[in-house]
Amino acid sequence: KSTILRLIAGLITPTMGRLTVNDQEITGPDPERGMVFQRPTLFPWLTVEKNIAFSLKMQNKLKGNEDKVERMLRLIGLEDFKDDYPGQLSGGMAQRVALVRSLINEPPILLLDEPLGALDAFTRMNMQDEILSAWKERKQLAIMVTHDVDEAIYMGTRVIVMEANPGRIKADIPLTMDYPRNRSSSQFVAYRNQILEMLNYGA
Repeated sequence: KSTILRLIAGLITPTMGRLTVNDQEITGPDPERGMVFQRPTLFPWLTVEKNIAFSLKMQNKLKGNEDKVERMLRLIGLEDFKDDYPGQLSGGMAQRVALVRSLINEPPILLLDEPLGALDAFTRMNMQDEILSAWKERKQLAIMVTHDVDEAIYMGTRVIVMEANPGRIKADIPLTMDYPRNRSSSQFVAYRNQILEMLNYGA
């Protein structure tokens, strides 16, 4: 699953065939495709605030968008840690910074490799809603790898189930529920049971 994301991101090249986005072949990384990794990939020499602002600065878009950086700091609850360095943060805090560093760039394609796994349950649900809000506002393509079945159903328009050895697509399930979704609704539970059964975790 992570290999698929890295191929789309242009971080690795396919051994056969080719990948295209809007008829353009993927030949390497591009700011149009934002990637959030399973583990935080922050610049250790930059503060929290400067890590979040980095992509805007590189594109000469920081001036006039300082409020976006402040908003992201408030979103992840790290206003009081904005001058700290990554080495001073817990793993969960660093992952929150890595996530909003990609969100602030508003890429047309957002690639998420289990980005919420290190977060506590409350922060995780808040970030799920923030990612959904960004997606609905910008209508971007978002592809997310997760092992959390509830997370996939809560967030996705489609759930693609993969099987291992070799990695192949086992099912492609369109989700017809409206947003926001109720995790305890009968339809939500039905999707959960269907997917768990495919993963051999059924009752």
